[in-house]
Amino acid sequence: MKNLKTMTDEELVVLYAKGNNPAFDVLLNRYKSSVHSYIYYIIRDRDLAEDIFQETFVKVIMTIKQGRYTESGKFKAFIMRIAHNLVIDNFRQERNENTISNDEVDVDLFNDVRLCDGTIEDNIIQNQVFDDVKKMVKHLPENQREVLEMRYYQDLSFKEIADITGVSINTALGRMRYAILNMRRMAEENQIELSFS
Repeated sequence: MKNLKTMTDEELVVLYAKGNNPAFDVLLNRYKSSVHSYIYYIIRDRDLAEDIFQETFVKVIMTIKQGRYTESGKFKAFIMRIAHNLVIDNFRQERNENTISNDEVDVDLFNDVRLCDGTIEDNIIQNQVFDDVKKMVKHLPENQREVLEMRYYQDLSFKEIADITGVSINTALGRMRYAILNMRRMAEENQIELSFS
């Protein structure tokens, strides 16, 4: 029998699914550093990064044990995608917990000129631009939309995007280039002005 450390990820997954727990230990040791670094890089909180790291590997274990792991040859991308989704879930949950209702305070927080950067008209124009951009993003091919959202909304590097999506950096860069070109074309065709001024 081959030494576990010399086996491919796929061989180790098959062994682990059959009950060989040391096979998973090898997988964990292979990827724990890069997964933890990725999570911490985005979260910037050691305790929270550790929690998400643990949850990532619990999900990996459950997926394998339930026979739902099917991505042959891309185990690292599979783990990174789970970690990425958990990070996003955390940000969504955090955002919902920090939402303030205007009904809970005596002062009108949303229409106090001292607390605003611009007028209501400025905000309406800005919101319209954001809505137009969101609509155009929805019309992009999925692989271009994915790269654009990871780059601009999640502030990931092209190397991170390439790792998570399982493509080369050049492919990720190419998808971003085509996404921007497609959005420019859509803006011109629909006479959409993409500026706040």
